[in-house]
Amino acid sequence: MNCDQFRQSRKLSRFQTVVLFCLVLSFHSSLRAEQQPRITFDFAFPGSEPDHYAISIFADGHATYDSHVNTSQGSEEDDFHFDFTISPSDRTRIFDLAKRAHYFEGEVDSKKRGMASTGVKTLKYTDTEKNTQATYNYSRIPAVQELTDFLQRLSTTLEFGRRLEYDHHYQKLALDEELKRMEEMSKQNGLEGLSAVSPILEKIAGDASVVNPGRVRAQRLLAAGRKESP
Repeated sequence: MNCDQFRQSRKLSRFQTVVLFCLVLSFHSSLRAEQQPRITFDFAFPGSEPDHYAISIFADGHATYDSHVNTSQGSEEDDFHFDFTISPSDRTRIFDLAKRAHYFEGEVDSKKRGMASTGVKTLKYTDTEKNTQATYNYSRIPAVQELTDFLQRLSTTLEFGRRLEYDHHYQKLALDEELKRMEEMSKQNGLEGLSAVSPILEKIAGDASVVNPGRVRAQRLLAAGRKESP
């Protein structure tokens, strides 16, 4: 082996080591995610927007959101994925409600006849010992009601974040109206987890190319998020 071949083999070896390290790190991260408690909420309601979404919240505060808006074009751009960190107070509240709901074991749906459909909802809890879930339209269990309401309001917040990202990138003139709607819903207690969308609110608040009323609204929503998540 000549010197050039030796140097090339060492470079390849270093590259292989980095790749192996990344694979091991990814495996351990996935393993930790699978081992820790997780609550998942799945909602499907054709004709609504979004017509389907799923929220997964892990015990360490990591969370994911996936939603889909069905359009006649069926564009892939209508699928949305978002990784975020939920505040400690919201995480504690969610897992406490799951505990009070006995981790969704047993019958959860009210089975009331003649009740209008409000979407197919599924709550699921998993950890190293449990794997329980319940599907329902409406539940009379107070903890399930409260958890459902909370997660639906969280979805509304995350969908606002989705639209704000799009508007900030493609149509900044639409931001002020969207932020106005968001602020009104926040005042009416129609949103949860504002801290999850703080990155886009911070970008808007600090962007001199956004009209000033929109930047001010973004700042107020950021302040509301800080109050919401001490």
